[in-house]
Amino acid sequence: MTVTVRLFAILRERAGRDSVEIELPEGATVADAFERLAAAPGLGELVERLPLRMAVNREYAGEGTRIAAGDELALIPPISGGAAGRTRARVTEEPLDAAELSRWVGDPAAGGIVTFQGVTREVASLDYEAYQEMAEERIATILTECAERHELLAAAAEHRIGPVPRGEPGVVVAVSAGHREEAFAGAREAIDRIKAEAPIWKRELDTSGAGTWVDGQAAPEALR
Repeated sequence: MTVTVRLFAILRERAGRDSVEIELPEGATVADAFERLAAAPGLGELVERLPLRMAVNREYAGEGTRIAAGDELALIPPISGGAAGRTRARVTEEPLDAAELSRWVGDPAAGGIVTFQGVTREVASLDYEAYQEMAEERIATILTECAERHELLAAAAEHRIGPVPRGEPGVVVAVSAGHREEAFAGAREAIDRIKAEAPIWKRELDTSGAGTWVDGQAAPEALR
């Protein structure tokens, strides 16, 4: 069957037209359509590089969605003002708001949003110290790499410095993705790497204010 795929913005400019026709077998899926589009003149490099989405009959569709003759298809590039893979990193003395961060990563194309909070426990409080500028840059890099690796729509992380009372979060990570598997994997990698790579240290404080630095680990060789 022959189907028409509408093109917009940079895709339309590169292809030199506002739609392309591709041939698909009966029972083909969105994944099959992407394979055909990767071979279309002017589109191949963009299909490989950009986080594109397919809309079928004006609804975002997953790769397993079946396509029927007469369906309206559109190839959706990253949306201005809500770009796929957008990130946010912050190290702050202010209390962290997990709900606000979860709202920030929200996206109409998201099928899953995962939020993780690292909460102070067992001690009266934790006192965090950071090489703040480097920590923010490192966290931003981690989020960007996680977004690319796990096809995240958005990823955000905030880490608190200074004293954090028991029960309050010292770090929050929130991510969104088209599917829950990618969201869980992206959030897990982000928090694990932030704990291992960001130059942030913590001291356990008791009720008298006396403290002990928590043992850590050397930075990974690649980061030295």
